[in-house]
Amino acid sequence: MTNDPKRFLAYLEAERKASLLYRALAETVTGDRREALIELAGAEDDHAAHWIAKLKEYGVEVPAAPTTLDAKDAGLIKRARAAGLDGVLAHLEQAEGDDAGMYDEEPEALSTMSADEREHAERFRAMRGTGVPEFTSGMPNFAETWHRGDRSGATRAAVFGISDGLVSNTALVMGFAGAAPNNSTILFAGLAGLLAGAFSMAAGEYVSVASQRDLFRREIAMEASELRDKPEEEQRELELIYRAKGLTKETAAATAAQLMADPARALDTLAREELGLNPDELGSPIKVALSSFIAFAIGACVVVIPYLFFTAPGASTTAPLYLAIAMAVISLLVVGGVVGRLSGRGVVFSALRQFGWGAGAALITFFVGRLVGISIG
Repeated sequence: MTNDPKRFLAYLEAERKASLLYRALAETVTGDRREALIELAGAEDDHAAHWIAKLKEYGVEVPAAPTTLDAKDAGLIKRARAAGLDGVLAHLEQAEGDDAGMYDEEPEALSTMSADEREHAERFRAMRGTGVPEFTSGMPNFAETWHRGDRSGATRAAVFGISDGLVSNTALVMGFAGAAPNNSTILFAGLAGLLAGAFSMAAGEYVSVASQRDLFRREIAMEASELRDKPEEEQRELELIYRAKGLTKETAAATAAQLMADPARALDTLAREELGLNPDELGSPIKVALSSFIAFAIGACVVVIPYLFFTAPGASTTAPLYLAIAMAVISLLVVGGVVGRLSGRGVVFSALRQFGWGAGAALITFFVGRLVGISIG
């Protein structure tokens, strides 16, 4: 850190620009959001006043305060007026987050300034929250959009797992069928593809969910540490979250204070509202791995089943092939339709798209197998 007091000029400029921006944004909204933006501008003014005093103390000339926004901030105001404040909150949160540590190693900064900057980023993050609080026994119960969307998560994972198994093993079996080996070889290849793919899917899902759960637990542990070491800041965060969701300043403060009286409940609330996590549902790696294995196997077995009945010496090689093709076509259309229903893209469109990709993969591998079989034979 340089000892040149002229570094305070950069701090002063940043605080003045932020204050001017927040006051301009406050003119685009009403109610609690307007009040919150004006409070933010006031905090920036306090920081600016500190740097003005420091500049005078060191005998550095204080520049005049800006009266107009720069081009970048003027663009944000234009966007906020056209699309609403929500359209610029992500940018504001990122900007404050990027500047959150600007005073961490500044010995001339007030002890509260670093915390203030982090609080500003948190306030914008809270403003981006969605949902209207419902009250049960005097405490707000937020209907979280991410939680509602997760209700069909298991179903979606199962359907997409079946889709992967169906397409990949159909292509594999058709490749071996194109090479014109006997039915037993095709059956073995199909079973090998089923097991290899299912175990691969299960292992990948297990590692992914286990790593994600470890990360979530670490985030909750860090939140618990902050709750223990900085209770005032965490109470302020709770208050900001509830104000951003529509509570009055007084109600939000009372609710935050009530929550802080029970550290376990406060941690649970911060995990859900600040981190977007449900501490009771961090994911089960074993459950996900097992469901992925079963889903993939179900899809992969479709084209294998016909060959189970044609393994005797002299058995027809065309009958199981045609039966496998028919079963694959029907399954591709059905799975594609279900995917379309879940995604909202449209049953017919998704069914035809699934069929197109599956049939294309099967045809390519079939003809590649045929060419390899001819060249070897």
